[in-house]
Parts: sequence; C-alpha cells; structure tokens
Amino acid sequence: MSAADFAPVDINQHESEVIKRESLTAWRDTWERLRSNKIAMGGLVVLVLIVIGAIIGPLIAQWVHGYNYKSNDLSATNQPPSSLHWFGTDDLGRDMFVRTWMGARISLIIGLAAALIDLLIGVIYGGIMGYFGGRVDTIMNKFSEILYAIPYLLVTILLLVVLKPSLGTIILALTITGWINMSWIVRGEIMKLKNREYVLASRSMGAGTGRLLFRHLLPNASGPIIVTLTLSVPNAIFAESFLSFLGLGVQAPISSLGSMVENALTGWMFFPWRMLFPALLISIIMLAFNLLGDGLRDALDPSLKNK
Repeated sequence: MSAADFAPVDINQHESEVIKRESLTAWRDTWERLRSNKIAMGGLVVLVLIVIGAIIGPLIAQWVHGYNYKSNDLSATNQPPSSLHWFGTDDLGRDMFVRTWMGARISLIIGLAAALIDLLIGVIYGGIMGYFGGRVDTIMNKFSEILYAIPYLLVTILLLVVLKPSLGTIILALTITGWINMSWIVRGEIMKLKNREYVLASRSMGAGTGRLLFRHLLPNASGPIIVTLTLSVPNAIFAESFLSFLGLGVQAPISSLGSMVENALTGWMFFPWRMLFPALLISIIMLAFNLLGDGLRDALDPSLKNK
C-alpha cells in the first residue's frame, strides 16, 4: 500500500449530496401509480365521458331536433333508432336519446349524493368509535350492528311506501343504513393508527381530540375511505335502479335508468332498443366505477409500492 491509495476522491462534496430524483408527495405518487394502471384510467375516462354526456346530451338533442325529456309525439311511438331519433322512441313517442342521458344524470346524482352522505356520516361515526374505544365503541358498534341486521331492502321499501317517492326520498332511503360499512372501515383504520408514534407525539404536545382525529388520523386513513366511497357510488346506482324497476323510484315525468328499464320491460321483445340503451349505460357505469375503485385500491395500498 502506498500514499496514493489514500488520496481523496475528486468529487464535489456538495453535488454528491444533491437529490437527483424529483420529490413526490403522497398524492402525486398515488396519481402516478393510478395513471400507470391502464384499466383503471380507462374506467376514469369512461366515467368522465358519461358525466359529460349526462350534462350536455339532452342539450344536444334539444339544439339539433328541439326535443326535451317531456316532449312526446304520439305519431312516432316505438320508432327504432334513426337519424331523427338516435336511440329510437318509447311508447309515448318520447326521444330515447334525451331520456337516456337525463336518466343517467338522475342516477348519477342519486348515486353521488348517497355516497357523499354515507361518507359524511360514516367517517364521523366510525371515527368516534375508533378513537374513543371502550364503552363508547361497544355501544355505538352494537347500535350499528342492530341497524345492519335489519334487511336493507325492507327498510328502503317501507320508507318509500310511507313517504312520497321523490329524489330526496330515494337518497334518504339509500343512506338510512348505507353508511354502516363506511363507519366500520373508518373504525378499523382509526384503531390501527391511533397508537402510532406521530399520534402519541402530537398528543403529548397538547393536541386535542378534534385535531388528532381530523388532522392526523383521518387523513392517514384516506386510502380505504376513498376506495370505499368509489365503490359505494355504483352500489347506490344499482339500488336506485332496482327500486325504480319495482316502481318505487323517481316518478314521471322524471326518469332514471332503472325506471326506463322498467317501462321497457313489457315490450322488450318487440322494441329492444327501449331497454338496450338504459341497461347498457347502467352496466357501463357500474363497470367503470368498479375498475376505477380497484385501481385506486392498488394505488393507495403501500404494500404494493414495490410490486
């Protein structure tokens, strides 16, 4: 060994410590992982196109042909799809293109509203259960289990029978017990996180319950919450479609996709287009939401970061 073996390496000390890779926030990293999932992004693109169609679809038909979802022409009943009626007409001569997109708008409003109400109630209820634990958790959890034991469909139908069917009544019926799953997921996440070091450090520095819950615990539990919210929307849309199929949904002249399928049931063998387009749109919406939910679950799951 010679003195030359111990010569300093000619490297700039400052440049050797510079971080070359761009720093990513948690949400940016989630977005990058979601964007790399082509199936999930396909579901997101389809949902965006459906939302755009639900907003401007009825307006397009009104600009081009002067139709709206209430207008009917008894001389053009049950017409097949054509250049004049792109999705055909129903038994009252109403344009199916307008009514299908209007039905998609109503179904999306119901699904999103029900999911957001479930989110609000479930996060607050589940957060209180998980944070306080003990007797509070036992009592609140038993109450939610009692509600969950009551058949969901029975409660919904009874509520719709007692109250006048309307958009608000359907949303209320879908959310009266729909928040329970969200609350249990939030409860489990809060119980898992509340004894972590950063929570104990924040508590030792004097942070109150509200700050711990809404600034530390719930943001770190946002992954399962967002995934559950995404999957709650198609469940609510399907439940609304099922209730409308039973005649307990929105009432005429307002239409939803489920009520359109119910109206088309009697003559579907002779006029299949009346059922085809609403049923196809329901299927596409549910499939797209489920694909997006699966992609979000993979993107938000830290255990999959290296896979």
